[in-house]
Amino acid sequence: MKRSRINEIMAAADEMIRHYGFVLPPFAYWTPEEFKAKADTAARVIDARLGWDITDYGQGDFDKLGLFLFTLRNGRLEDLQRGGGMCYAEKLLISRQDQISPCHTHVIKAEDIINRGGATMAIQLHGSDADGNFDEDAGGTVMCDGIRRDFSPGEVLLFEPGQSVTLMPGDWHAFWGEGGDVLIGEVSTVNDDLTDNIFREPIGRFAEIEEDVAPTHLLVSDYDRWLR
Repeated sequence: MKRSRINEIMAAADEMIRHYGFVLPPFAYWTPEEFKAKADTAARVIDARLGWDITDYGQGDFDKLGLFLFTLRNGRLEDLQRGGGMCYAEKLLISRQDQISPCHTHVIKAEDIINRGGATMAIQLHGSDADGNFDEDAGGTVMCDGIRRDFSPGEVLLFEPGQSVTLMPGDWHAFWGEGGDVLIGEVSTVNDDLTDNIFREPIGRFAEIEEDVAPTHLLVSDYDRWLR
């Protein structure tokens, strides 16, 4: 993805987030130079990979296959492993109309996916085989706002603003905006985007960046190169 396009997506996302009554934390608006200057005091932001995340999954067509994310908070895997402490994470996502976030599951993370505003959130679900692998013929059960919902293989569930679904490891899911763009909240156990996204098809998690202009703000995928 071109950096100029990423800058445009950031600006549009911030406008949409504010439209629905959310405001991002102050570090979201630091310039790369400010981030470098504050890297020592912001070590937790960097280590937890909080911040902007824009991906085309390495496929080069963000409008069809892509996702905007901003990680607001993220716990520690060691706390999760010992069963106490900061075991949670929170994100904001924007799924555009008919923009697919491809089929995947998680090994560790359980997550609530919440329609925070906009159009309809569509989620297609599949179950797993005994080893947790994608099973085209398997359905399953999810909780929708605390209510049990059985799903058949490949069924698409629709969620209006205010509605949500709880997905557990082994619940294979793809999602998109139906009839318009959707602001999505994600509340989950500790998030690890480097190792805990298991895609059905071989695909990249992060975009490759063409530096045609300077970044307005850094992506989480920029941190190792710009701040370490």
